[in-house]
Amino acid sequence: MNAGAKDVLYKIRYLFIPYIILLCVCLIIKLLFTRTEIFFAVNGVHSDFADAIEPYITHIGDGVTIIALSIILAFFNYRASFLLLTSYTLTALTAQVLKYFFDMPRPRIYFEDQLQKIHFVKGLYILAVHSFPSGHTVTAFSAGVVITYLAKNKSWGLLLFFVAVMVGYSRMYLAQHFFEDVTVGSAVGVFITLVWLSFVDRKKFINSPYWDKGLFNRS
Repeated sequence: MNAGAKDVLYKIRYLFIPYIILLCVCLIIKLLFTRTEIFFAVNGVHSDFADAIEPYITHIGDGVTIIALSIILAFFNYRASFLLLTSYTLTALTAQVLKYFFDMPRPRIYFEDQLQKIHFVKGLYILAVHSFPSGHTVTAFSAGVVITYLAKNKSWGLLLFFVAVMVGYSRMYLAQHFFEDVTVGSAVGVFITLVWLSFVDRKKFINSPYWDKGLFNRS
């Protein structure tokens, strides 16, 4: 049975340690540069190749992606499906509360007098409001934590960390979010998921033999 936060941290160490280093770097960047400088430093470097792949990378952080993955996992292991789906639900709800509480404009509105400076990917719908925090980044980091926690090979956490970072980067590249939205979104995804796993995976019900089954192996 899971021993709590210390056990969760140990299991996700390959994701958590580089994340803490990155978070410190992000805080330093925020202290040194303005919102505008950071946004245009990211959005201003673009290419046709990135325009083609970034919309697909950003979809990794979609709620639909996580729900679909949770359904697939349910065929093999109820516990894994439950942990992924509930972590997504909790962090997504937290993100939505923060979005509506702060009600921050997205780059399209914030820079409405400088739109010619922004690189927009053709054919992509650009949102206008509820910028803070980035929900896609929340979801990507939350899923990364859960999958690392469940994986037999914990070093997969390095790859999952990289994928989550790429999702966060895509939100700025696509002019959907600011650096602050992505940074805080990552923290919401990591720390709330960490607390949730430390709490729920200690419960007796989820450690019963039934929860190690799935729809394909119910007997």
